Formats: sequence, C-alpha cells, structure tokens
Amino acid sequence: MAAVDPRVFRNYDIRALVPELVDEKSEFYAMLGDPKAFLAPLDTEGVTQIGRGLACLFGAPKVYIGYDARLSGPAWAQALAEGFAKQGVDVVLLGRCTTDTIYYVSGKYNLPGVEITASHSPKELNGMKMVRGGAQVIGMGSGMEELRDRVLAGQFPQAEREGRIEEQDILPEYVDHLMQFIDPEKVRPLRIVADAGNGVGGLPAHEIFRRIPQLTVTELFFEPDGHFPNHGPNPFEPENIVTLTEEVKRQGADLGVAWDGDADRVFFVDETGKPIPGDFITALVARHFLQRFPGATIVYDIRASWVVPDWVKKMGGVPVSERVGHSFIKRTMRAHNAVFGGEVSGHYYFRDHFYADNGFIPMLAVLQMLSESGTTMSRLIASLGEYYISGEINSTVPDVQAVLERIKERYADAKLDFRDGVTVEYPDWHFNVRPSANDPVIRLNLEAKSQQEMERRRDEVLALIRGQA
Repeated sequence: MAAVDPRVFRNYDIRALVPELVDEKSEFYAMLGDPKAFLAPLDTEGVTQIGRGLACLFGAPKVYIGYDARLSGPAWAQALAEGFAKQGVDVVLLGRCTTDTIYYVSGKYNLPGVEITASHSPKELNGMKMVRGGAQVIGMGSGMEELRDRVLAGQFPQAEREGRIEEQDILPEYVDHLMQFIDPEKVRPLRIVADAGNGVGGLPAHEIFRRIPQLTVTELFFEPDGHFPNHGPNPFEPENIVTLTEEVKRQGADLGVAWDGDADRVFFVDETGKPIPGDFITALVARHFLQRFPGATIVYDIRASWVVPDWVKKMGGVPVSERVGHSFIKRTMRAHNAVFGGEVSGHYYFRDHFYADNGFIPMLAVLQMLSESGTTMSRLIASLGEYYISGEINSTVPDVQAVLERIKERYADAKLDFRDGVTVEYPDWHFNVRPSANDPVIRLNLEAKSQQEMERRRDEVLALIRGQA
C-alpha cells in the first residue's frame, strides 16, 4: 500500500479494514455491501508509518503497546513497534491485554500507550486507541489532526539511534491495581456467570476471580480468539448475550457480566437474566462511590435517564452532564475532579484509574454492593425507583441534518441543548437525538414519567425522525 488513507483517522481512534481478512464472499461483506466504500484498508506498512507519526506526536522516550484478540494484532503490534523504534523511541510490548491495561500503565508511569483494537467491531477490522502520558486521550481536537497530517505527509525527522523493543507481562501488577477497589474478605459467596466473548476480558477477569475464592464463577469463552467463534464481540447486541442469560437462569446465578472485545466496556444482567441499562449501572455505581466520597462530582452522558442526576443529588453529590464520547467525559471529569463518570454505552470512568474507562472496577463495585446489601441484583436496581426509558433506537435517514432541524422546530418551546445532536427537555419527558459518527443514522434515547407516556412520546418522535409525521 503506497499511502495511509485519511479515513482511518477518526474522532476518538484509528479504525480500518485489515486487507487480508476482507472476503467478498463473507457475511461481513454481504452485510455492508462494499465496506471499502466507507471503511479504509490499512496494512502493516501503514501501521509502521502511524507508529513513526505517533513517536513525533508523543515526544516521549518510551511507549507501551498492547493488542486485543484480533488475528492481525501481533503483526500490527510488531509493525507499530518498528515505527516507534525508527524514531528512537523505546517500546514495551505488553502482548495481549485489555485497553484499560494500557490506560493503567500510561497513567501509572506517565508514558504514552497504544492499544491495537477495533473494540466491538467485526473481526475484519482493527485499529488503535492512543493516549499520551497520564492516560490523556488522543482524538480530534487533541492531537489526531496533527498525527494525520504528519503521517499523510510522510515526513519524519531522522533519529539519532534506533529504539529498543522489549516484552513485559504487566497483568499481575494491573490486577493488584484493580483489587484496591474492593475488600475481597467482605465479599459474600456469590455465583457469577462471566462472558469474555473470546476477547481479552478473560485475562484480568480470571485473575480477579482467583483472588476472591468465595465466588463460584462460570467462565464463558475466556480463551482469546480473533475469529470470535461463539458470538460477536459486542455484548450490547441482544444476540450476543443469549448464552450468558441462559446460563444465569439455568444456574440460578446472582449476576451475569460480559465485556466487549477490548474489555473497556462492561455489561450486566441480573439474576433473572434481564439486561441492565448502562445508565442504571451508572446510577448504582455513583451511589456506591458517593457513600465513600461524600459530595463528589459525578459526570454522566447527555442521553442518560433521570435516574442518574436524581440519585447523585439524593446522595449529596454534584451531577454534571456531558456529550457522548470518552474524550469529552474524561476532559470534564478532570476539570471537575469527578470521582466517577458513566455512559449509557457501558463505558465507566474512575478518577483513581487516571480518569480513564475501565471494564472491571464496575464489576468489583457491584460485587461489593451485592455483598453489603445482602440482596439481589434486581432488588438493587429496583431500589433506584421507577423510570421509563426507550433504550437507544436507531433510524436510517436520507438527510441527518434535515431531521435535526425538524426536531428543533417542532420542540422549540422546550429547553434545548445542542452539545450533542439535539437534547429536548420538558418537565415530564425528555429525549436526545444524535447522529452516528459513521453512518446516515439517527439515534434516539427518550424517557417519560410513565410507561404509557414514554411509548406515546417515543412513537411521536420516531415518526418525526422517519418523516412520517
């Protein structure tokens, strides 16, 4: 490949097709038509160029590199390391690890890090999540444009020496860090079903469970496998948690937990197998941390249910809303010294994890809450009160901007917020509509004071979005 396609540089990360994995006869190709129409390929030569660009952007003497379970991960890690080394940067290869492991080493040692991952995307994709020292995210507006322009120009200064490349096993140290968020001796005997989806979440999870021996754990698909042979790497899709929910119900387990491909997002089901929305986990974990840090600030995303600000206020905390996206949540958490932040999407952020997202601390908090309360997961959620939400509903539309204009015009008498799409708030109901970053899709999240009103308003807004009103 002669050059890096600029489309691989996205708002929050790098994401690309792996050329040798794209089969025109595959289900992935059939699903997307021609994925190359909107997804750019990236080969190892391009990965090396990106490594050289990142070396210039970071300006640091050393970098950590890890990769998830994807088939192209090892080759990409080696190619990326060679790019850094050409620019005189020493590289520590961590091998297979979770994205939040990279955040940990970056924060702990104040050095940059790169996780090679395409998160929850299909196996034909790969990419990179990148942080400066201190787990400071790279994205549009925080270095991505500079990286893109340098890589596209292909101009890199001559280094005085070649950087060294070494390997390190950071897992035991990382799990030590995670265990600070729980008192293992106070965890009561619980039965857990955990699904790593053949991603990398099983690596820390297995070690965590080993350190809490009173737990009885069924480990589903803990072996990393970039073919994702059992189900897709996104547990927020209902078809990907069928085995988890069936096992929870069959065993009479206390809790089900699942991670996405790189394990920076976590998903829960209660003891009945019922999925728990991310904003309700945000409210629950916020309540847990506010008991320990009275008066603290909690950041939540603009789509969330009223359950989050309601409980933050009840607990004496300070709720702060922010637009969707980890770069925005992290920036606002740092600005307010917030102890915790959460998104509907299952990203949860912690001040004592360098303001970064983590897929394991929420599980530890939930285990502590179940142990302290002596109750069930469904009752813990019920203790938050009755809230009526639509969940996220996607609509493919021919003209995204026209839809947003219709929303603004129709609900001009409401309290409006334009930080992320359009947020509309009335005393008895509210909603957010926001465009997808990559597709002609509008995403709706709506809430009302009763189930009947929620359904009525949901249908009303959907008709407007879809041009049926």
